Amino acid sequence: MPLADRVLIKEINPTKGGETKSGIIIPETVDKESGAHRGEVMAVGEGRYDDGILVPMKIKAGDTVLFQWGDKLTIDDTEYFIVSESNILAIIR
Repeated sequence: MPLADRVLIKEINPTKGGETKSGIIIPETVDKESGAHRGEVMAVGEGRYDDGILVPMKIKAGDTVLFQWGDKLTIDDTEYFIVSESNILAIIR
């Protein structure tokens, strides 16, 4: 399980542009290395502490998200990203 406000994401093969069922328009840059990535949340940390108070995560396992940056790692030949919650741009429903 990730620590604090970090999220473990498995990248989904992005499509070139398009629109989700809920109306979010995915730009063509979603498939470029410098653009956003689409992924499925595999695990989330408990949240971050702000002045001693736990701020819970808004993301949960199973969510599909757009994220901008993360540390890439490989576990059992599968690539994942560890991303801070602040680097998640949107939850796709």
